[in-house]
Amino acid sequence: MPRATASARPPGRPRAGIDAEVFAATLSTVDELGYAGATMDRIAAAAGVAKTTIYRRWPSKGALIADCLVDALGPVPLTGTSREEDMASAIHWVAAKIGEPGMGAAFAGVFVDAVSDPALREVLSTRLQDPYRIALQEALGEPENRVLLLIDVVVGTLLHRMGMTGAPMVDEDVTALAEMVLRHFADPA
Repeated sequence: MPRATASARPPGRPRAGIDAEVFAATLSTVDELGYAGATMDRIAAAAGVAKTTIYRRWPSKGALIADCLVDALGPVPLTGTSREEDMASAIHWVAAKIGEPGMGAAFAGVFVDAVSDPALREVLSTRLQDPYRIALQEALGEPENRVLLLIDVVVGTLLHRMGMTGAPMVDEDVTALAEMVLRHFADPA
């Protein structure tokens, strides 16, 4: 009988594909059942993996949702020719992302859980918010506190609208939000 070598692939699916399957199942489960109804059991079943497979990668639903959001968001597109274009495009980009199926409910649900969970707040701060905060600070030349205010105002407003209406903010209102934010963050003359 041949011996297994160190380079032999372990049985089962490749690890890289599992994350994508779990993230897709997470968002579809949140979209279908809401954040509270999207339990780790239901997410595992929707992904077609064992619950232990999920817990090996993510210690909690909050950590899973944070990584799922980072994956779904991708990098913030900052390709404008000015600060104003970068801010406006970032606002429209995050509004569109929050409007995707499951995204708004995932954002809102994990934020609510984080209110009473300091470990989850740390996960959200370091894995979800910090990469975007740093990219915006570098692109806009703004200090951390101003960029955090920008994120709070924009994301908070978008999630509030979704929570109050059950629907993402319409494009006309996203444009008005961008205009209001741009007035506040305009380059000092």
